[in-house]
Amino acid sequence: MSGFRSPDVLERRNNADAVKKAMLAKFRSVTQDPARAEQLRAQRVAVAEARAVRIAEREAAKKVREAELDAEVARAAELAVQAQREKEQADALIAAQKAEAAAALAAEQKAERDARYAARKAAKKVRRRGY
Repeated sequence: MSGFRSPDVLERRNNADAVKKAMLAKFRSVTQDPARAEQLRAQRVAVAEARAVRIAEREAAKKVREAELDAEVARAAELAVQAQREKEQADALIAAQKAEAAAALAAEQKAERDARYAARKAAKKVRRRGY
């Protein structure tokens, strides 16, 4: 009866090489399987299509956001133009009121001046006549 014999280094290395070759052959057989290759290709196509859909959705959302921003900018510009127009109208109204007040003041001052001149002239006539 022989006793337990432990494998030497050469046997262990050969066994490890054989196991590695078997694993590699199994992996290659799986990767070279046409059905598996087709399944992997279909998965890649599905992923690519899903990515394209997501990109298209992001682009559409980006365009919608840009359109909303453009509309907001246009509204803000229109409000600014309207505010400017209202300010110009208010300024024109104030200027017209100031001009009207200045004209009224000038007319009043002219009337007072004319009254003083007329009074002076009448007084001069009275002095010349002597009574």
